[in-house]
Amino acid sequence: MADPLITIATPQLSAAINPLGAELTHLRDADGRELMTNADPAFWTGHAPLLFPIVGRLNGDVLHIDGTDYPMQQHGFARRSLFTLVEHSEAQAVFLLEDSAASRAIYPFPFTLRVTYTITDATLDVAVVIENRGGDVLPASFGFHPAFAWPLPYGLPRADHRIVFAEDEPEPLRELIGGGIAEQRRPSPLEGRTLALDDALFDRDALIWDQPKSRSVRYGAPTGPQLRVDFPLMPMLGIWTKPGAAFVCIEPWHGIADPQGFTGDIRDKPGIVEIAPGATLACGLQVTLEG
Repeated sequence: MADPLITIATPQLSAAINPLGAELTHLRDADGRELMTNADPAFWTGHAPLLFPIVGRLNGDVLHIDGTDYPMQQHGFARRSLFTLVEHSEAQAVFLLEDSAASRAIYPFPFTLRVTYTITDATLDVAVVIENRGGDVLPASFGFHPAFAWPLPYGLPRADHRIVFAEDEPEPLRELIGGGIAEQRRPSPLEGRTLALDDALFDRDALIWDQPKSRSVRYGAPTGPQLRVDFPLMPMLGIWTKPGAAFVCIEPWHGIADPQGFTGDIRDKPGIVEIAPGATLACGLQVTLEG
C-alpha cells in the first residue's frame, strides 16, 4: 500500500503531511531526527491538527447560528476532513478543503480552506487562506496546533527545555475551566521572557495568551538546536501538553474557546472573524530549525 503521507524536503529539513486534515505529521532535520510528537496513544494521538471553523470547545458542543443549533466538536471539523492535494513539488504541497453537503449540515456556509506547506532551507512555512464563497458574512476562527518533541532529539534533558518569547509578556493569562474560558485570569508564569517548561504548568490545562505582544517564540534547551516559531498573522497563543507526554504544543490562534456560560450566536462569540462575501482571511505559521 502506498504511503498516504505527502513529503516535501530541502537538504536541511523534511516534512510529511497527511491529507486527512492536511495535518503535518513529521518534521525532521537533515539527519532524519524527528522534531514532532511521538503521538503516544496514552497521551494524545494528534500531531498538528488544523482548527477550523472554531478554536477550542463550544459550550455543550453546540454552534448557534441565526437561531439554529448545530453539533460541533472541539476545534471543528477540518481536522477530520479529507483534503485534496492540488499541487505537489519537491519542496511544496498545496491542499484544499471545500464545503460539502456534510459540512453544510453542521456549518451552513460556502468556503474554501487552502493550506500551502513550503520548505525553504531550514524553514517550514504553513500558509492558510480561508475564502468566503457565499453571499453572507462568513463567521470563522482558525488555529494551528503543532506538537513538538519534548525533549528535542539532541540529547539534552527534558527539564532543560524552555520557550522564550520575543517580547515581554507580563499580563495574566486566560484560564480554562471545563473547556471554557473563565472570567478570572491566572498570573503569568514567565520569568522575564522565559517559560521554563514543567509538567505542573499544565495541571489546569493550556496556557492562553489572548493578547500577546510577541509574534515569535524560540523553543528548546539553552544550548543546541532550537525551533523558532513565527506567527505574525495570529493574534493569540496557546501552549499545552499533557503532563508526562513527550510533546509540547505551541499553538497560534485566530480564535478562542467559548467563555463559560456563553450561549450566543457564533457571530457574537469572542475571537470570531467575520469574512465578507468574496473576501479572504490569511493565517500563517513558520517553523525554523536554528543552530
